[in-house]
Amino acid sequence: MQPTRLRILEILKEQGDLTVAEMARQLGMAPVSVRHHLDVLQGEQLICSPRVRRRGTVGRPRQVYALTEAANAYFPRNHDVLAGRLLEEMKGVLPAGELQTLFERLADSMAAEARPLQPDATLKQRVERAVEFLNEKGYLARYELVDGQYMLYTLNCPYQGIAEQHRELCGMDKRLLDRLIGGAPVVVARMSEGACSCAYRVDGATIADSPRSFIPLYDQAAA
Repeated sequence: MQPTRLRILEILKEQGDLTVAEMARQLGMAPVSVRHHLDVLQGEQLICSPRVRRRGTVGRPRQVYALTEAANAYFPRNHDVLAGRLLEEMKGVLPAGELQTLFERLADSMAAEARPLQPDATLKQRVERAVEFLNEKGYLARYELVDGQYMLYTLNCPYQGIAEQHRELCGMDKRLLDRLIGGAPVVVARMSEGACSCAYRVDGATIADSPRSFIPLYDQAAA
């Protein structure tokens, strides 16, 4: 990002809502130049449309700017570090069976948030429901029909940087798909193992043979 615009984001992050004049003083720039940068940031949806700020009952109302939620991506976050350390601690204190159960419950609770699936839903409808739900969660999912079988892909891993060391997260995603589709998908590729996307194969036999099957959270042989 252009340095001046990044500095504007930092100032708004540190100080909250500010007017053009207040930002111009801190940047040592003319207000017209600041407005140009604000227009660009607003076009990128990193700052909100200006709103009116009133001080008391006298004086002219002033327009102020504030950051949007999307702007937070430009500031350091340590979610992955924290999550990784929490998982390490959990593995150190929980027996393997209890850890398995915990991840299963997490996957099941996520699947419960999806829209209800009709009992007579077709395989295509099941796959479409899964893709719809995964996209709501940021997986960038899609599917295609290949030789009579559905291939489901996720192009973004919400746990990237953690799943490589904690493969239980891959197993949790597999369990999530099982609950969303109603059968155990076959893992074809995983991003945590160097692939450009996670890929799963789903066919009618998979649904018919194991609608409620137990799925190990991470089975290296199935990768």
